[in-house]
Amino acid sequence: MVLSEFASRTQKEFRAASGRRVSCAALGLLMLASASSAQTQSNPPLLDAMTTELHRAFTSLGKTGNDKQPPPYFLSYTVRDAQAAVVRAQFGALVDSSMAQARIADVQVRIGDPKLDNTHGDHRGSAVNTVQLPLGEDRGAIVRTLWLATNGGYATALDNYLRVQTEAQVRAKEEDSSPDFSQETSQSSTGSAAAPVAIDRPVWEKRIAALSRTFREFPDVYQNMTQLTVENETDYFASSEGSHIVAPHLSARIVVLAVTRAEDGMDLFRSQTFEAETADGLPSQADLEAAARELGKSLEALRKAPVTEPFDGPAMLSGRAAAVFFHEVLGHRLEGQRQRGDEEGQTFTKDIGKDILPSFLSVADDPTVTRFGSTWLSGSYAFDDEGQKARRVELIQDGVLKTFLMSRLPIASFSASNGHGRAQSGHVPTGRQGNLIVTSTKTVPDAELRKQLIEEAKKQGKPYGLYFEDISSGFAVTTRSSPQAFQVIPLVVYRVYVDGRPDELVRGVSIVGTPLAAMKRILATGDKSEVFNGECGAESGSIPVSAVAPAMLVSEMETQRQPQGTARPPILPIPSSTGGAK
Repeated sequence: MVLSEFASRTQKEFRAASGRRVSCAALGLLMLASASSAQTQSNPPLLDAMTTELHRAFTSLGKTGNDKQPPPYFLSYTVRDAQAAVVRAQFGALVDSSMAQARIADVQVRIGDPKLDNTHGDHRGSAVNTVQLPLGEDRGAIVRTLWLATNGGYATALDNYLRVQTEAQVRAKEEDSSPDFSQETSQSSTGSAAAPVAIDRPVWEKRIAALSRTFREFPDVYQNMTQLTVENETDYFASSEGSHIVAPHLSARIVVLAVTRAEDGMDLFRSQTFEAETADGLPSQADLEAAARELGKSLEALRKAPVTEPFDGPAMLSGRAAAVFFHEVLGHRLEGQRQRGDEEGQTFTKDIGKDILPSFLSVADDPTVTRFGSTWLSGSYAFDDEGQKARRVELIQDGVLKTFLMSRLPIASFSASNGHGRAQSGHVPTGRQGNLIVTSTKTVPDAELRKQLIEEAKKQGKPYGLYFEDISSGFAVTTRSSPQAFQVIPLVVYRVYVDGRPDELVRGVSIVGTPLAAMKRILATGDKSEVFNGECGAESGSIPVSAVAPAMLVSEMETQRQPQGTARPPILPIPSSTGGAK
């Protein structure tokens, strides 16, 4: 992303009884005091400043001054200290080469008790107050900024807690009366901070410009962008429960984007992302330029391809397409908070122990693995954004739903986190996907899967089946006020004819449907899995995710036409590569 986008993102991102609650808080205070005194010499200066100020605030709020207010029962500081290098080019020339650094602090304040607090219902966002923290090690500046954010967060939490108490008196009984916060074991892990970003920028400037220049070979590619982003981030977490964590996270990404427009006005694009933990792990220049040329060829072919017609019949998804499909259609509906709330559709809430997939499919989410084969998984992390240790969660075993992705927001029958509370800065963590991994016991080579696609189309009396080679993104509707549906946007789709004609590329395809029906129609899978790495946006912000899946054969998939657009292709011819008339 460009520098301004990085700065903007980091500013947004970078048990029942009172006696029992007091004893838990007291234990946390003892642990926190130990972290801020006995470990002062070993903790990084930033973490030490955080734990010291957090201890002071937690022991003082609501207990000083003439106007006594309820004290918080939980307080945490999360700081994301990130540095990024960005190199971006278009039309074969450099347009940006920059470095940025930002520290963003999230102060979370909870008032009341775990059973009912200021975050209840629609007030969930009241838990977090976000500020930009000073860089460097000026302890006075850091603690004063945290003090200011804590005061503001406490005032917001207090106001919302009063509203929650009032609403509790007048509203009808809720479907799920689970507590607002789970009790968890404190965590301690002080890893090494991420090193500053160090890349050979002149070399990368030449490489990214050369990669963008590849699209000059394709006169119908009207826009293109290539971008390298290398980001080194250290996440610091401290809480009144006694947790103190330092966790580094490194990432390097190259995004290649190209855009064209068909004669009938339909806008078309192709993109490809290459990710690794560090810049050294990214593909060679030759491989990058070869991939860019394939994108250019694909766009020129798409411009001339016929527009799809609505279709309802058999389809095959490549491994990467299936990974995106599972992330959008199934993964979001297995996030814990979607099982709670009168406004949520709760697609699978009542299906624990029931078949929701064919028996040959299993699904897990495992943020603890960093690679699938040789491919780095961007959804990996050691601790989630609530300070809980990441763990593998077996969501579906042999088609049977077992559990959900849980943050510290309990739901009926699931009262504890399983390490999947995730958020962009400025948001309250919710149950989110990390590395969603689909496995199958009914596999055949992809060539055999294609034969089965043709046979299924013949059986249904269809002239062709569809093959989805690449999918860009999609969205899932999970609220009950709208139909429980999904829409996924494929980029490359072929008609596979039953009479032996060559496959035909088509454009303007959109996959639509309902999750309960779509998941039960999977007939078989390929024997090799592929990886999707990307960014996922939801109510807790944008986070990195991965999905792994084999190719899949589906007996019935419904597609419709995308909006066509009305703008005509450029009137003025594109200049030649030297800047003159074409």
